[in-house]
Amino acid sequence: MSPIAAHRASPAMWSPQPPPPRLQLRRPAGTPLHSSRRLSRIAASQEDPLTALTRVLWGRALPPSQLVLAVRHGWTSAWRLLMRQLAPSDPATGAFTRTPSRFPAVAQPAPVPGARLHLYVGLPCPWAHRALLVRALLGLGPRLPVSVAVPGDDGAWSFTPESPDALYGSRRLRDVYAARRGGYEGRASVPMLWDADRREVVCNESIEIAKFLCTLVDDGAGGLDLWPPEHREEIDRWYGVIYPSVNNGVYRCGFAQSQAAYDAAAGELFDALDMLEDHLSGSRYLCAGAGVTLADVCLFTTLIRFDLVYNPLFRCSRRKLVEYPSLHAYMREIYQLPGAAETCDMAAIADGYFGTLFPLNPGGILPVVPASCSREALMKPHGREAMPSVAAAAADGRQLGAAASVVG
Repeated sequence: MSPIAAHRASPAMWSPQPPPPRLQLRRPAGTPLHSSRRLSRIAASQEDPLTALTRVLWGRALPPSQLVLAVRHGWTSAWRLLMRQLAPSDPATGAFTRTPSRFPAVAQPAPVPGARLHLYVGLPCPWAHRALLVRALLGLGPRLPVSVAVPGDDGAWSFTPESPDALYGSRRLRDVYAARRGGYEGRASVPMLWDADRREVVCNESIEIAKFLCTLVDDGAGGLDLWPPEHREEIDRWYGVIYPSVNNGVYRCGFAQSQAAYDAAAGELFDALDMLEDHLSGSRYLCAGAGVTLADVCLFTTLIRFDLVYNPLFRCSRRKLVEYPSLHAYMREIYQLPGAAETCDMAAIADGYFGTLFPLNPGGILPVVPASCSREALMKPHGREAMPSVAAAAADGRQLGAAASVVG
């Protein structure tokens, strides 16, 4: 008989088995009985285990100073490590240094008329908002389809069933970048203008995308010209003020890794806002002799986020935008332009900053949207219709001279 058959035939297999020995939790020698009782209370407690454990370790008092110091040191070290990757800084000063775009200019030869172009944006991003707003103001929606990426848990731009990649059905924006001829391994940023015919990135620098979109406008665009040839030099001069001090200035505040770097950035930011408040108290728009231009678009996408995000999260706290009467009314006027409000998703903006920028908001708690940022408040009459849109050339020159001194 084989061993297996013998085992199966064994009567011991069918006889009743003795009950298993009863497990007993034994208290190690020297352990006070009240500690065991405390552990039992943890198991029976309705509190989360971590909170209950802290009560056992140090009661209702503050954590031991050594633990506080250790956690503080560990968190600070981890924060610096994350910030070096998410927001590179100057090692000597701690000042935020923005990573240059990999595709800063429109690819040459430029896409031909009728090319299958596709715009990739993210609603929280002010740089992507520029391209989205230009598309809306110029009525380019029917000619330029758009896909909206959302920030994933790791901060990378991704697509969801609710917000898909309408062109390829990709899961991540980096997959679209990688589909270009020659591939791609860098940071996948928005906005990104894609040429579907050539499977190539046209550009991923926001101001250059905005300028290129202005060239797509034909006579049927309603007469709005955001980049008129006669004002291009002036637009560029204003942009030379707005970008370093305001657009990037808020990030230099929020991502500063030293007190000196923060103080310098905050001082420059609010000096620029004070200057802009003074200018816009006497001129309807930034450029003398023009209506809304790309300079106004670029300023607007920072202003619309200021009280919601930059003031509380990025420590741009000297004043709120609502405390600048002219700037706030100017921002409301642009918000009320046809198609502009639909590009401003305040819930997505709040979630994109407070929910994604873990090093700045580790709890991930979303704040209450300020009353001044509600649609009802933003749609209130701005009263700027009677303001001169044409400022005296000498006065405008003085404003730009003062602006240059702010960033110089």
